[in-house]
Amino acid sequence: MPRKLTADELPKPQTNMWDFAAYYMRFMRIQRGLSGEALGRVINVSKAQVSRIESGRNRLDANQAIALDKLWNTGRLFYLLVWYASIGHDPQWFAQQVKIEQMSGMLRIYEASVIPGLLQTPEYAEALLRSGIDTNPDKVLADRLQRQDLLLRDDPPHLTVLLSQNALDWPVGSPEIMQGQLARLLDEAQRYNIVLRAVPRSWAAGAHPGLNGSFKLMSGDDFGEVAYSESPGAGRLVSSPPDVRAYGIRFERISAKALDEGASFKLIQKIMEEMR
Repeated sequence: MPRKLTADELPKPQTNMWDFAAYYMRFMRIQRGLSGEALGRVINVSKAQVSRIESGRNRLDANQAIALDKLWNTGRLFYLLVWYASIGHDPQWFAQQVKIEQMSGMLRIYEASVIPGLLQTPEYAEALLRSGIDTNPDKVLADRLQRQDLLLRDDPPHLTVLLSQNALDWPVGSPEIMQGQLARLLDEAQRYNIVLRAVPRSWAAGAHPGLNGSFKLMSGDDFGEVAYSESPGAGRLVSSPPDVRAYGIRFERISAKALDEGASFKLIQKIMEEMR
């Protein structure tokens, strides 16, 4: 039986709109004497999933919110909370996605511009950070490199990475730094749990959904699946199932344009030779 969460571990309604929705759902359920199992039947999820929503690990989607509004005659309160939460900015999104990343059993990453943080060499990461506007690049660098320990665990997540050719051949730092970074990619791709494929800059590949920007999909037993879309300054965490499915479809469509593993390795090796 799962441990009951303490008050300090429950979502704080002052934190953001998602936490307010989770807090208020739990408040109304308890006020009306409903069990988690009973509420789960109303919103079509298990008792465990109700617990995950109330603890902030999962988020309400629009259909679940509508079911709550109908059950409690709230005048569309929960639907509007989810709507505002979905369109608003949450300053905790990046920190939340890092936490979810560490809990994931499977990661799917598409990167349009740079090498993903989980696969960056220290030299490449530092060159990127020194070119940016972070006020404390040393701390950001240390945090980024620490995140890579995820891939060194005894039971690491399965990682599939689609890399635009722009990410592979854009000059960062120096030719030596880029050669070291690309060599790291080839080494990492030998791991049993990592699949790496390149999306070539070619007429054959042409326009594809990845031109709209980078994103990742994270899956795990504790939270299902969520997406994280990157943007300058701050990314966006997406947990609504219909929206997450849309990212999954986008990933598959980009994958259809990518080279197979062997051809991807040859492209990386060719880029390395051209940088000498």
